[in-house]
Order: sequence, then C-alpha cells, then structure tokens
Amino acid sequence: MTQTRQLFGTDGIRGVAGEFPLNRESTYLIGRALGHDLIRVNSNAQVVIGQDTRESSRWIADRLWQGLASVGVKVCSAGVLTTPGVAYVARSGHFDAGVVISASHNPWTDNGIKVFSGDGYKLPDARELAIEKEIFTQLQNPEAAVQESAPDISSLPGEKDLREAYIHWLAAGVSIGLKKLRAAVDCANGAATAEAPELFRALGIQTTFLHCAPDGQNINEGCGALHAEAVANFVIENKGKFDLGVTFDGDADRSLFCDAAGRVVNGDAVLLLAGRDMQARGVLANSTVVATTMSNMGLELALRGAGIRMLRANVGDKYVLEEMQRVGATLGGEQSGHILFRDGDATTGDGLLTALRVMEIMVRSGRSLAELTADLKVFPQIIRNVRVREKVPFAQIPTVQQSITAAERELDGVGRVVVRYSGTEALARVMIEAESKDTMNRIADSIVSAIQAALGA
Repeated sequence: MTQTRQLFGTDGIRGVAGEFPLNRESTYLIGRALGHDLIRVNSNAQVVIGQDTRESSRWIADRLWQGLASVGVKVCSAGVLTTPGVAYVARSGHFDAGVVISASHNPWTDNGIKVFSGDGYKLPDARELAIEKEIFTQLQNPEAAVQESAPDISSLPGEKDLREAYIHWLAAGVSIGLKKLRAAVDCANGAATAEAPELFRALGIQTTFLHCAPDGQNINEGCGALHAEAVANFVIENKGKFDLGVTFDGDADRSLFCDAAGRVVNGDAVLLLAGRDMQARGVLANSTVVATTMSNMGLELALRGAGIRMLRANVGDKYVLEEMQRVGATLGGEQSGHILFRDGDATTGDGLLTALRVMEIMVRSGRSLAELTADLKVFPQIIRNVRVREKVPFAQIPTVQQSITAAERELDGVGRVVVRYSGTEALARVMIEAESKDTMNRIADSIVSAIQAALGA
C-alpha cells in the first residue's frame, strides 16, 4: 500500500510560521533530515537557499541552514530570490539541492519549505516521504532536540552574484526586442521585487511597477496573482498607456496577465497562445500541451482546432511536469498561471519567464494580447472552496459521492465536475463547468452543501 506523506503537500511543506511543522525545533530538524538525505549521496553536499519577503522567511531560512550545517552540509544563501530562480541556481551552480522558503500565494502569516534536486526539479514524492520519516524519527528522540548552541547564521542579504546569474539567464533567452512594449507589473510585494525591476530594465521594457515595496507583512495583500484585478484596474485607469499588465504570486513561479483593455488573461489563455506559437515554430513536441483537471473545456476545444492535443494531469505543477516528461511534451501548465516551457533549460514554472514569452509572442506576431486569445470560448466555470476538518476520501462519504455522481450524470459529457482537496490547505475545492451559469451554480451548491454537512470545519 502506498504511504501518504503527512508534511509534504503538492508544493513542499507549508503551514503557519511558528507552529509545527514550521517552528524553531521542527525547522532545524527538517534541515538535519534533508542534510542526511544529501550526505548519503555526496559527503561534500552543498545547498543553496532562497526566500521570499515574509518576515518569518529569514528566521526559517537561518534555522534550516543551522540544521543542514549541523550534519556537515555546506550552505550558500541567495537571499530574496524567486522559486524558479532557486531552481536555476541549484542546477547551474552544481548544488546538490536548492531550498525555497516561501508559502507562494498564501497570507504572510504562513510559510513553507520546498526542495529542488541538484538538477532543478522538485523532489519526487518517494524522496519527500523518506525525508519525512527521518523528521518524525528525530522528533521522537530527545537527543535530536534543537541545539540552542548552534552558531548564529544570517541568510540575508545573501550572495548577489547568484541572483544576478538568474537575471542574466532570463535576459539572454529573449530572442526579439521588447523595448516597444509598455507593461504594468504587479510584484505582489513578494520575491519578484528582487529580480523583476532589474530584468525588465535590462531588456528596455517600458515598465511601471506596482506593489514593489515589501514590508514583511504585505506580500499578496490585495495584490499579485490572487488579485489579478489589481493590475487590471490600474491598466483600465490608465487607458491607452499600457499594452499589457503582468502580475506574479508571492514566489513568482506563476504569472497572470491582462490585455490593454484590462481583461484578465489566465493560464489557460497563455497555454493557447504559447501552444500555437510553438506549433508554428516547430518546437511544440508531439503537438501536445499538458494542462490539468482544472483547465477549461474551451481551451481543449481551441487547441484541437489548431491541431494540438491536450492532456490533463493532476493539479500541481510537479504533476504537470511528470506528465510532460512521460509523453515528451514541451509545453504544459495550469489555469492558475504555472506555465512550464521545456523547449529550453527551465525545469519548473517561472512567472518571469512566462511574462517574457508572452511579450515575445506579442512582438513576433504583431498582435495584441486580446487578439491572440480572442477565439478562446470559455465554458462558465466556478470554483468553490470549502474549509474542512479532515481530508476523508470523497468515495468514502456516501452523501458526497452521490451528489458528485448525480452531477456527472446530469452534465453527460457537456461540462465537467472536479472535486478534490487542496494540497496545501484544509480545503475541498469544487470545480464545475457547464453550458449555463444556472446549471453550474445549482450543481456547485449541491456538492458544496454535501461536503459542508459531512466535513465542514
């Protein structure tokens, strides 16, 4: 029987900063457990750590560093760096692992630890499970308690050269001049504030930056990819001054956009315009795009019209990547804005890279963002989040399973029902697509009610 990970979710370990598993003791022990995992392979293991702008990120990074160092791992800090930036530095700098301290789009009170292998890919589930086992073993052993005598370590400001190497790599990958573009860019008061301004300046893009002044507690607050309306409204208020708006999440591994009229452009639309561009240039391997169970049916139909096959993976960019590798695809992503380009060196979703790719396509085609996505006919879709006490498999709850089965029978292939648990929060996510909003809302209400009655927090 496959064992279930208790600490690692779909994107690393995540929780409330200061509480288990992200308190001082457990963070130190996570560092020790990861260090032991690495030392078993290479006795001279080296790790690079990057972090976002939350006020807790620094002490978590420092504590993790102490844990790694306690077992003989050499650690370098890149300071504030995006998640894909850490992945790049890990592989290009020949580190044994890269560690990111971030909770991505979550509130500032949360934080997380995610780990990349030395090749820049996220750890496979089996390896995360092995590290978990060691963490719990150490927690049960009084001798493994936090070493208060551990030397003081400071992860900030980190090594500037590591951050600059990532910026130079992104800029070097741009194949066409972007100086004529005018962009409004929302950095979410997160990790992008450390790299986006320098990158966009280096490329000569006419840019106005929003939410680019982190204070430790304002990351994602009314801004960023969870609030794409913020940059969209700014573009609307400054009518005619921008060709597009770009918005990142807290660790900048994803991005969303708006067109010159302020209409939000999500990850599905990016997959469509990128897929067609790559197909035209002969770099869309096997004429295939990998999306997820959450991607709209309209995307599937639009891609099919362009002669492109769409496959669906489980939610989570690591699972999209696994499916891409399985079928040999060079483009994949999520509606939420994680886009994976595998026609180059990228190994994970990268919001900055995605923004540059979108702008390149605009310039190369001579078409606006609105024109590039005009034929994407989106089925009405709703996503409802239900806070739950525990994550019991839905098939084990008769009332919930009955409501899902009834919905699928009613839609009869003309629409979709996706009910799943969040990998990072105590939430059940109910996604419904249907031809009419009335049907969509009614079905969503029925399933949400069944979940609330059985599992509501």
